[in-house]
Amino acid sequence: MDFELRVAREKLEREQRARKERAKAKLERERRAKAEAARQRDAIEAAQRSKRLDAARAQIEAEQRMEESMLLGKGVIFCRTLEAIPFNGFGDKIKLPPSCFQELSDQGALDKGPMYFRLSVIDELVPSVSDATNEVEHRATHSGVLEFTAREGSVELPSHVWSNLLSGVSLDVPLVEVHYVSLPKGTYAKLQPEGMGFSDIPNHKAVLETTLRRHATLSQGDIITVSYGELNYKLRVLETKPASSVSVLETDIEVDIEGHDSAQESSRNQPVLAPLVIGKVEEGIVEEGTFNYYKFSVEAAMIDEVASGRMNIEVKIEADAGDGDTNVYLSRHPLIFPTQHRHEWSSHEMGSKVLTVRPKDPNLIAGTYSIGVFGFKDAGDGDTNVYLSRHPLIFPTQHRHEWSSHEMGSKVLTVRPKDPNLIAGTYSIGVFGFKGVTKYHISVAFKDNVKQQIGGHATASSPIDMESVECQNCKHFISSQTILLHELYCFRHNVLCQHNGCGVVLRKEEAASHVHCNKCGQAFQQGQIEKHMKVFHEPVHCPCGVILEKEQMIEHQSSTCPLRLIMCRFCGDMVQAGSTPADARDRLRGLVEHESICGSRTAPCDSCGRAIMLKEMDIHVIAVHQKS
Repeated sequence: MDFELRVAREKLEREQRARKERAKAKLERERRAKAEAARQRDAIEAAQRSKRLDAARAQIEAEQRMEESMLLGKGVIFCRTLEAIPFNGFGDKIKLPPSCFQELSDQGALDKGPMYFRLSVIDELVPSVSDATNEVEHRATHSGVLEFTAREGSVELPSHVWSNLLSGVSLDVPLVEVHYVSLPKGTYAKLQPEGMGFSDIPNHKAVLETTLRRHATLSQGDIITVSYGELNYKLRVLETKPASSVSVLETDIEVDIEGHDSAQESSRNQPVLAPLVIGKVEEGIVEEGTFNYYKFSVEAAMIDEVASGRMNIEVKIEADAGDGDTNVYLSRHPLIFPTQHRHEWSSHEMGSKVLTVRPKDPNLIAGTYSIGVFGFKDAGDGDTNVYLSRHPLIFPTQHRHEWSSHEMGSKVLTVRPKDPNLIAGTYSIGVFGFKGVTKYHISVAFKDNVKQQIGGHATASSPIDMESVECQNCKHFISSQTILLHELYCFRHNVLCQHNGCGVVLRKEEAASHVHCNKCGQAFQQGQIEKHMKVFHEPVHCPCGVILEKEQMIEHQSSTCPLRLIMCRFCGDMVQAGSTPADARDRLRGLVEHESICGSRTAPCDSCGRAIMLKEMDIHVIAVHQKS
């Protein structure tokens, strides 16, 4: 009985303990559930608070951007995110899709004058917000608009904008934010060349002005590329006024060009014309594919001697023994005639005057200068203006030169100007490394030509003997008394080249090395034909896209290539000619595309003060001010 009571009591105790543990566990679960619910409720409330704050902050930022857009765009609000696509264009004018034109037109942007846009890169791969802000701020520039023909959702950027905005950016799909802004007209800009050589261009500010005509804006930090023939110079925009980004359309802007700090390092990559003294030998080394440049001057006292043929101008290259080889190219510097609207220095004082020439770059002091004295008034009460210009530098190349020599080894280039008025002046020599590294000695001298003329005159004036007989082998006329002995010797030792039009008599041991080009038919030694084929008949690619052989390429680049260098008759600098002008009157005047555009600028007439287009100035002077 006691055993059963004890068992029942123990069972009851166990059940009571189990009920207490379950009740305790239930209370703990309820407490944890309440705590979790409270935590989740706090988290939800915090998230909602954060969303409300973000929404309020975004609204405030949107309102601020709206106000900035209204302020920058003068009431025009335009902002698009577009995919950037490069296109081959000049200047800083971009192409936008047609829908942008409609949106801008609806807001009256077309009535506010030229349109300008701020371009900034949207980079989603930057690590932090602060870095992203700095990076996007750095990758920003300004531009004008060329046309509205781009594909929807994209913006086409010329090379200038692309290099300033996306240089070094590796994005699969570069996105650019295009923002309409209003820019003030620029009054001042400070530029700095990235390397040396830009100041060596005569009238380099005129060359820069020609480049800036293709631009609509200037922004601090941008790099402008200025082309001068085959040379490209980069200039960084250090400062602009009255703002960090300005418009350069229809405004007169003062430009300062600062020197470069690393002059010694950069000068190695720029061509330099080393002076040559007539009769003095200079030593040089040229590597394959590179040029060494020299210059020499012919004084006016030598004009009669050279023009009469009594003396020749000879450029001599003596190559040292080795596997290297060179080509020689020579050009004459063009004449410059300064005018009222094309000069570097001028003086307009009344009566007597003194014109002080102060080149900013000491490297530009040496050279040839031209002075133009302009009659401003009639005699008696007359007055004059004085204009002065420095002649431009010329660097001859394989396809832009006047004289050349491609012989193997040492060579002599004889210069015979066709026009005696063009003998005196400065000449440029380009020594091109055709093969390997060549050490050479170069000299320029005047060589007496009297002996050659006397010998040539005697040969030409000597009559053929009436009793002479033609040799059956060499086809020369030999006296009938010695023809038999001559033919016996001639048939034994000589052979006549059978190539059509050649007829050269060769020694039999030399006949094997005498070959003709299968394209032009010229005769060469066997060792020279390979160089001839490479220089004259290897297809050459012109930067404009044309592929021609050397002779045709020289003609193309001197007369028809749109990228050829000409001296503009209006701005006076060496510029690319461009294609045929659209205006038929300009074509009749013989103007190229650049001159057609450049000549459309106006200048006041010196006589009446009216604003006349430069290309119409001559006609205006004749039609209005010409005296009977």
